[in-house]
Amino acid sequence: MARPDIPGVIAPPPLIYLGFLFAGWGLVELAGRPEAIEAGLGWLAAGFNLAVDVRRGVALTLIIGGLLLDGMAAGLFRRRGTAVEPWKPSTVLIDEGPYRFSRNPIYVGFAITYVGLAIAMDSWIALLLLLPCLVVVDRFVIRREERYLAAKFGPAYEAYRARVRRWL
Repeated sequence: MARPDIPGVIAPPPLIYLGFLFAGWGLVELAGRPEAIEAGLGWLAAGFNLAVDVRRGVALTLIIGGLLLDGMAAGLFRRRGTAVEPWKPSTVLIDEGPYRFSRNPIYVGFAITYVGLAIAMDSWIALLLLLPCLVVVDRFVIRREERYLAAKFGPAYEAYRARVRRWL
């Protein structure tokens, strides 16, 4: 039986980022409850201590920047006629635009957007959860995609991989 022509990622990457972001939001909400404060967990609800206007400006800048990077990178997939979704087959190896600097500019864009949303939420705990989120994306999405692309595109992908970094 032939293997399916897909990378086999564990979940759609946007859901992974959102899952960790919602976990951060949930921890902040729980930590703000009187029982949590009495138990000494109120510190989990601490924010960045930034003026609201500053926090909103930084958050908005990061969110827009991350979404623009995602849109530019995904647009290249669409223009070249290949699926952007990692659960669908890839038909072309893209090495132009932001892919000249990162093999995963969409995931970099997701991370930038995540930082903006964590700042907008005024939650340092949500921001800290980006680290394990990136580990999950790296281990269970990117590495599977890389194995798939190496098998599918062979020497062309290996040459691309040798000259362009995984993240930045």
